[in-house]
Amino acid sequence: MSFPKTSRLATRGPATLRWDGAGTGFLFVLATLACMVSLVATYYFFVRTTTGQYIDESALVEAATINGPAERASTKFLDWLPVISLAIAAVVVVFVTVMRRRWKSAGIAVAACVAANLATQVLKDWFPNRPFRGVQTIDLNSLPSGHTTLAASAAAAVFLVVSPRWRPLAGFLGGTFAVAAGVSTLINQWHRPADVVAAFLVVGAVMLPAGWLVLRTGKRWNVPDGRGDHWASSRLWLSLSTLAGVAAAAVAVYSLTGIATGLGKESTTNYFWAGVSLIVITGYLTTVAATWLFGLSARRRQSP
Repeated sequence: MSFPKTSRLATRGPATLRWDGAGTGFLFVLATLACMVSLVATYYFFVRTTTGQYIDESALVEAATINGPAERASTKFLDWLPVISLAIAAVVVVFVTVMRRRWKSAGIAVAACVAANLATQVLKDWFPNRPFRGVQTIDLNSLPSGHTTLAASAAAAVFLVVSPRWRPLAGFLGGTFAVAAGVSTLINQWHRPADVVAAFLVVGAVMLPAGWLVLRTGKRWNVPDGRGDHWASSRLWLSLSTLAGVAAAAVAVYSLTGIATGLGKESTTNYFWAGVSLIVITGYLTTVAATWLFGLSARRRQSP
């Protein structure tokens, strides 16, 4: 006698029919704390110490040597950055909200985006001015970067509201957009590299808890769709972010080694490229971490 097959879901007891991704909540807490600690460390080293001030200020000064088409293009990009950031976030969030009925998730993402930008402005006023450490620099505090926060938080809001199959692509494109904004502020001498890094960390510290809430409130759609590999969820996007970070690390090592060994004598652009590398590394590292963490949460959950 043959018996009908019982599905795996049906054999599970009521106690096990829960959100399987709940186990990643601890990882979200660790990631948020890591952003906060890194923010404090960034401020202390690059603002409160002589070495950090010198590296940061040297990158800003050497940015003046980057002129011509690159500077003009970055200036136009920064002029349009607020409009571009808000337009992209608004279009995607509204489209997803209306078409997919993700009202709670959209509300959380928008609120977190606003909170990240408010936090940046509060921190910029709250952090004391740069103390004199023998480095000639403007003493007014410019950390974190407001333009970078706006770009990164808008990209993060889009990342939160899209489904798991689209998040790897959204992460790579959003990370690239945020990195481009940060590098542009350095090229135009609006911000030092540490200002940009701090902005990434502020966005991470605010958007990660928001992302956890999105996962909790959007259990039905934060699951793999079971349709197989999709081009937007390809590992290619995570690989590109990783490769960009590794390449930037190589550039940073080469630039700083040339200064330390005296091979380049007096630096002309070494500190600038090291600063750009620091921005790229931080931007893409946070992209890889977020994509991996949200992907892990989606894989560990079961559709109710």
